[in-house]
Amino acid sequence: MTSHGVILYGPPTSGKDTVTAELARQDTRYAPLPKLKVGTGRTTGYRHISPADLDKLRAIGRLAVETHRYGNVYAVDRDDVAALVEADRIPVVHMGNLADLQRLRAAVPLDWTAVLLWIPRAVCADRSKHRGDVDTPIRLQAWDETRSDLHATAEPVFNLVIHTDQTDPAQTAHRIITTVTTGPRPPVTVPPDLD
Repeated sequence: MTSHGVILYGPPTSGKDTVTAELARQDTRYAPLPKLKVGTGRTTGYRHISPADLDKLRAIGRLAVETHRYGNVYAVDRDDVAALVEADRIPVVHMGNLADLQRLRAAVPLDWTAVLLWIPRAVCADRSKHRGDVDTPIRLQAWDETRSDLHATAEPVFNLVIHTDQTDPAQTAHRIITTVTTGPRPPVTVPPDLD
């Protein structure tokens, strides 16, 4: 039996946390994969560890992906993914750049469904202000970096592209679950007109 996983990719405020929660609400097999985090700031959705612990995990080959952003280090522990799969869960992983998305696919051999959650820049700014972010300019810089990342690749990456400013979380989760159940669609090229 094939083990599945979902990768959600998108700029800040595109709905990764909201969609992950809705996936779990609609089907309890879907489980968020907490990333390891070394640094400060937001704690929800992360397992904070020390730099020394991260070094140990890196040395024994447990890090599938390691990212440096916002002055912090984020990583995916292979054992965390394996534990979810062994419990018959479907890990939902949030990725912040395409290189890491591809690294995860290569490092952890699951039947991954990659989903681009997209919003316009103005929606990102509005959502960031409404949720009380104190670092909205940094979030908008990350939006710009995400768009550049998408435009820099010509190869098909995503099985689904969903505009979360046009689709509610329940519909979004339903589309993802249907895609995972029926088997991932062939990857599509990112639309060139993302604004």
